[in-house]
Amino acid sequence: MAADYATGGYWLVAADGGVFAFGAPFAGSMGGVPLVRPVVGVTSDPAGRGYRMVASDGGVFSFGAPFYGSLGGVPITAPVASMAPSLDGDGYYLTGSDGALYAFGDAPYLGRVLTG
Repeated sequence: MAADYATGGYWLVAADGGVFAFGAPFAGSMGGVPLVRPVVGVTSDPAGRGYRMVASDGGVFSFGAPFYGSLGGVPITAPVASMAPSLDGDGYYLTGSDGALYAFGDAPYLGRVLTG
């Protein structure tokens, strides 16, 4: 789930990439498109330009919000568990279930949490 700060509404995202908009503008979805791995996270763009989803393989899908890259097709050590926007929305972070952190756009890389 992600809040739309512009309208006060929100988006719910299903594992298949389907998006359900409640009081927020619908900008598209991956519903009906075969995905390699399920969607595990969604975040709204702080600048109010839409939303982004991430699948557990690191694939990022942007709808309205700018796209700055993804890990889709890149070998990673553990599944991606979540995502978060940079403060201005011109970047985002992907977090791996092993503590890995991947920064895109203007999101600064500040290190990772070591687990295990």
